Amino acid sequence: MPAAAPGGGMSAWRGAEVEPGDGKPDPAEWRPVDLPGRPAVFAGAERVAYRTTVPDPGAAMAVLRLDGLYSGGTVRLDGEHVATAESVLDPVRVPFEPAGETELLVTCDAPDDRFGGIHDTDRVPSGDATPGIWWDAGVTPHPETFVLDVDVEPRITGGDGADETAVEGTIETRVTVHSRDGVDDRLTLTTRPAGEGRGRGVMDRAAVEAGPGETTTVETSVALRDPSLWYPRGVGPQNRYEVRAKLGDDARSVTTGLARMRYDGDGAGEGGRFTVNGQPVPVRGVTLQDGAVEDVERAVAVNANLVRGHAHALPPAVCEACDAAGVLVWQDLPLTGPGGFDVDRGRALAAALGERYGGHPSLAVVTVHDDPTDGFAGRLGSGALDRLRFRWRVWRADYDRGPAEAVAATVPDGVATLPVVGEPGSDPDAAALYPGWDYGRVDALDRVSERYDLGSAVGEFGAGSLAVADPAEPAGFDRAKHDAVVDGDGVDASQAYQADLVGTVAERLRADGARVVVANALRDTGDAGMGVYDRDGGRKRAADALASAFEPVRAVLLDPSVGEHDAVVVNDTPRNRTVTLTWEAGSSEGETDLAVGAAGRATAAVTVPAGTEVVSLRAETGDLTSSVTYDL
Repeated sequence: MPAAAPGGGMSAWRGAEVEPGDGKPDPAEWRPVDLPGRPAVFAGAERVAYRTTVPDPGAAMAVLRLDGLYSGGTVRLDGEHVATAESVLDPVRVPFEPAGETELLVTCDAPDDRFGGIHDTDRVPSGDATPGIWWDAGVTPHPETFVLDVDVEPRITGGDGADETAVEGTIETRVTVHSRDGVDDRLTLTTRPAGEGRGRGVMDRAAVEAGPGETTTVETSVALRDPSLWYPRGVGPQNRYEVRAKLGDDARSVTTGLARMRYDGDGAGEGGRFTVNGQPVPVRGVTLQDGAVEDVERAVAVNANLVRGHAHALPPAVCEACDAAGVLVWQDLPLTGPGGFDVDRGRALAAALGERYGGHPSLAVVTVHDDPTDGFAGRLGSGALDRLRFRWRVWRADYDRGPAEAVAATVPDGVATLPVVGEPGSDPDAAALYPGWDYGRVDALDRVSERYDLGSAVGEFGAGSLAVADPAEPAGFDRAKHDAVVDGDGVDASQAYQADLVGTVAERLRADGARVVVANALRDTGDAGMGVYDRDGGRKRAADALASAFEPVRAVLLDPSVGEHDAVVVNDTPRNRTVTLTWEAGSSEGETDLAVGAAGRATAAVTVPAGTEVVSLRAETGDLTSSVTYDL
């Protein structure tokens, strides 16, 4: 479970499971709990009430700030209903005038529709899906008139396709002000480069008028000529801007950035290309099943440049960490599994997602529906009969992607959309491919991706493994599939199989020209699972295998066997390179220099003589070096 942010300005919390209903809950017994968080004692509850008291902060005004109410809830101060969160994406901001101690009562609800996401499945332990205040809870003191919030929407205009860096930038800014006694003043808005060596900024002023006890919003548009753009790590700098709103002695700021994300291609088929500010960026990603800030550093450690919030909303702190680290964010709506859904509700959530994450330059991709079919709940082998069964399951898959496309149209411009991530037969925009796990062996990858034209964008692949010998919490782990493919008992055999599969599939997809390659998953949610890290962040063997397969410049031997075979050198960097490829294969060895274009590939022939037991490849260019060995 992700670490919670500390709450501030509140007394100890107590909670109770209560019956659903519209009235104020009045349980017979309250139990001590830690918030923000997910009190496991209430796992499986449909509604949980949480109560605390807020001491007088000693200021003219105060603001209650709650974030991450799963999957929605209501808020009462001193018995008065003051706010409703429609989903976990809705932050709660309630100004109030302190008058001694204030009672706070929050009720949080389990999902009652299709939009519970991964937390409404068995892929996450029930204790980690408890209705609660997951991300933040606190009270901040303020003067009589103050800046309640600053929301930004960065936009890029211009760019002729040949040089998309020749653009202009605009930051649409909405400043929300609250006043106890009324205000007629001017707001100062400053926009300048963030970080060290901040440079010159842009200053603007705007009139603010509000009556006593009113909240008002001031909207401005800040134009940035020749803006400094944000790029993912390995491609360019993570330029950002700080927007600061000041009114009297009160101020509030937010950090944002400008980037234009595009995906050009026919769904998951060949020919797709992902670009950031016009620059082709091959994606090497990992899914987050229950994202935490620490996962960003783990993703970087396996050479990923993207994290995908797999069917759940990532905490805003994760997106902030991605902004700083240069890691792209692929954000799913909380919608997974077969079944129809309310399109209007989906549109509302997509709009809320855009408002919540749109200020983050790392937001790259949005998906509406994850895994809409379930044709491979039972594993298929690799024999002729199972191949026929595979084709039958794909043929009989029945999915209407129209509703997902309708919801995706709500996503703001400047962010790529891959509306559907799914298995063969679901007509996905990004494929879920599980050779060696759901079906066949690893070599089924070529047959499946070519037959069903699913080679360009792969939104998930992988295999599960044990983190402990006898898992007590197996959420997200299919033991039957595992036992069908792992030859041996215990953790070592389990992790060895996962490492070999994950590394092989990742490198093969890259060598075959996939533009988007995302491994499922970064970290387990239980004592076993699809993660290359265990639930506490310990590295499994697959973490090293994935880090090797995801090296930005990497050589891949397409067929590690006796004979003459192609070695493909993949260059994910943004510039043309001369790569020295060196190989050893038994009595054969060689070296050649290959010209490899930016985000491109080049091929050389490698001879593997009879009797060879190990083949090693080394790719070297400038300060980048990678090595790989293949056991024959």
